Order: sequence, then structure tokens, then C-alpha cells
Amino acid sequence: MTNVWTPRVGGDAPTVDDVGELGVLRSVLAVVEPAAADVGPGDDAAVLTTSTGRTVVTTDSMVLGLDWRDDWSSPQDVGVKVIAQNLADVVAMGARPTGVVVALAAEGATRVDWLVDLTRGMADELRRAGVGSFGGDLSGAPDGTVAVAVTGLGDLPAGREPLLRANARVGESIIVSDVLGRSHAGLLVLLGEVAPSERAGTATQECVGWHRAPRPRYAGDEAAAAGVRCAMDVSDGLMLDAARIARASSVRLAFDGDALRAMARPLEPVVGDRALECALSGGEEHALLATSPEGRVPAGWHVVGRVEDGQGVTLDGEPAQTEGWTHFGAR
Repeated sequence: MTNVWTPRVGGDAPTVDDVGELGVLRSVLAVVEPAAADVGPGDDAAVLTTSTGRTVVTTDSMVLGLDWRDDWSSPQDVGVKVIAQNLADVVAMGARPTGVVVALAAEGATRVDWLVDLTRGMADELRRAGVGSFGGDLSGAPDGTVAVAVTGLGDLPAGREPLLRANARVGESIIVSDVLGRSHAGLLVLLGEVAPSERAGTATQECVGWHRAPRPRYAGDEAAAAGVRCAMDVSDGLMLDAARIARASSVRLAFDGDALRAMARPLEPVVGDRALECALSGGEEHALLATSPEGRVPAGWHVVGRVEDGQGVTLDGEPAQTEGWTHFGAR
């Protein structure tokens, strides 16, 4: 997808105030595929029938200035990211995504073409996941405010139990579906906190791109096929999310430092000695963190530790700092 910036305000392009609610809806609905439903966009609510009767529902939101900045994220980036973070949560429960509902609140000076490009980003990631949109809501907002909230829905296949944080068992392997640390490394670059070396090459571009618009592997089927019963989306940082599993399952998650240092090593040209920090505490990765029966690791996944009797999280046998992203003080 070409990453073309569309200014959110300013210029001669029509704004939300210029065209009104119906004009905005006509513009954005023209670029997103409707999800399969008995009743889709246009009524007060969607009506859908699931194959199993077991529907997974999650919701997440992004707010201008907190979750993205207009000077470094295109509207397409924002659209991709808000869909990816929701579908990753659906998949982390072992469900197959079926569609989304989107709520948007925007100040009146927001340009319509910015909203259309935001929707293009959402539509692009929905297509990659093989699903569409059930509709949503459009609202005004105070000056300077834009917020996008997505509700993601998924279907649990017949006979499959949800993958729960409370299901980790002693003796299982700790596994992740992808490498970690790219998003946080990209954020550090965008913030100007690190200076990538000349040998960073395309790694810097990859990290910045992953932070702006992550493209996770929706690997829930792979996990379920390997007998995984416990999984979660790495959205707030590996150590912080691992602590949540440890607490829910009343076990200790013991991480192998060598495995994580090897995973972080390709980030060193980008962020220097902060590479391991990125892998351990960086958020918005949207890989799956799971525990699997010994010897049953899905192809392409990484073994990074073992579940032990005890409590908390360790790294090389020592208590780990369970730091990561939180909106407020409490974890």
C-alpha cells in the first residue's frame, strides 16, 4: 500500500462541516467492503448469524495525539493500525475474525479526503484478514479531537475452546508467533531518541513502518492446531503481558534471555543498546504470546521460555521488570 499523507485539516479540500454527516458516510462507505451479514450498514444495528453461535467480541480505540500523530502517521497508517490491534485480540482468543463495527468522532475541520484515506487503510487490513465491516457510527467532536473506536467480532470454530490467559500449565513452552521489538524501535526513531547507524539499512524503515501500521500474522488457527490453550496479544509489552498470564494461571513464566537477545539483535543497528529493551517492554507488536505443550510448536513460532511452578515472571532465573505500556498508573 502506498503510504501517501493526506493533511487532516487545512487546504481547499471539503471538510466534515462542508458536506455534513451523510456526505461523509457516502464517501467512506464507498471504500470499505461490507462484512457478510443478514443486515449490514444502513439500519440501527447489524444482524448476523454465526456458524457456531459462539461469537468473540473486542473493542479498542485510537485517539489523536495519544495513539498517533499527524506529522508521522498517514491516515492509511491509522486505519491499518486500529484494525490490526482489534483483529489481533480476536485471534488471540482462538477465533476467526468475521468483521468490525467502527465509531468515529472528528472535529468539523477534518477533511473528508483524510477520512476516506483513513477508511482505505482500514479496508486494506480488513481485506488482508479476509473480512469486512458491519457498519458503525459517526460523531462530531471538539476542536482538535479525533478518535476512532473499532469493535472486532470473531467466530469460534465448532469444538474449539477459547484460548484463555488462565490456561497456562507447568511444563509448557512459552512461544511467540513473530519477532518482537520492531514497533518500539520505530517509536524511538520517530521520537528522535536514537540515531540509527549507517548499517541499519532497511531495518529502520521496517521498524518505523511496523510502528505506524503493523501487519501481524493472524495465527490463531496455527496456535489451536498445536494444542495451545493459553494465548494473548502482545499489545502492551512482552514482560507486562506475560505477568498477566502468570497471574491469571497462578504459574511462573520463565524466559530464556539468550533466545530474547537473539531476537533483539537485528534491532541493534537501529536502536543500539536499547534493542533488548524494545523486545521486552515494547508495545503494539500484535504478535501472539502463548504457551504450548512440549514439542508442539507451530512452524515459524519462537520458543522463548518455559512455564514453571511458582509465580511472576523471570528472565534468566531472576525476577524480571514487568514494564510496558499503560494508559494510567495501575497495571
